[in-house]
Amino acid sequence: MNQNTKAWKHAIDQFKAAELSAEGILVNTFEELESMYVRGYEKVVRKIWCIGPLSLHDKLILDRFGREDNHNKTSTDETELCLNFLSSKKPCSVVYACFGSLSRIRASQLKELALGLEASSHPFIWVIGKNDCCEEIEKWLEEESFEERNRGRGIIVRGWAPQVEILSHPSTGGFLSHCGWNSALEAVSAGVPMIAWPMIAEQFLNEKLIVEVLKIGVGIGVEAGEVLVKNEDVKKAIEQVMEQGGDGEHRRNRAREMKEKAHKAVQDGGSSASNCKLFLQDILGMLHNS
Repeated sequence: MNQNTKAWKHAIDQFKAAELSAEGILVNTFEELESMYVRGYEKVVRKIWCIGPLSLHDKLILDRFGREDNHNKTSTDETELCLNFLSSKKPCSVVYACFGSLSRIRASQLKELALGLEASSHPFIWVIGKNDCCEEIEKWLEEESFEERNRGRGIIVRGWAPQVEILSHPSTGGFLSHCGWNSALEAVSAGVPMIAWPMIAEQFLNEKLIVEVLKIGVGIGVEAGEVLVKNEDVKKAIEQVMEQGGDGEHRRNRAREMKEKAHKAVQDGGSSASNCKLFLQDILGMLHNS
């Protein structure tokens, strides 16, 4: 949605009104990830319960009760394709590129992205979202024989991909992402460093958290949406995040530390598990006093 439209402004006004009238807010994050900002929010606005990462709660429940995630089995072909590809590669060697289900990327930008992925020395999984699968990019891929000349080194998935499974695979070494919050948290939960390519709204703030505060990623170099990123810049960012030793190793170590903290947060006694209990206690207290 265009952020300058009346509909966007109306939606934001409604969000703000609901936030100010509520007793508190549930947030898909965990305190160890951004404790300073959580405490600051509580001082200025309302009580906050950090209960994430929600994707880890899902996994914890499924593991605890010995159940399988049937949702992720709805696209078996894509899952098998991606996991077989990853299993054929070395640990921490594959770049995963995906920009979520809502982003819209011009064909000219997709071409630069493709060339940047190819120019890097790393195998890749590139997800082209359903909104971006257009005749122009498909024609270009065919004319360039892009998939054929990258056979064995890279695969393209159109539409949906098993993101959590891809990020959790030991062969995945970097995540080229639009910095949507769910994607960022899934990367943190998997301990995968990020190449941050924000496009709209709060994604630019998420990039700053990832790159400047947590130091688990590198920026692609954009400060506003609709900026054409050249393939040379894509290649450079990939090489930075996949670097062996030096800053690359430091980012990987930081990412592993954040992964450990994320998993501890949802375990019994962890900050998010405790906040879930506190939230329920507060709700019961409100009902008792009403």
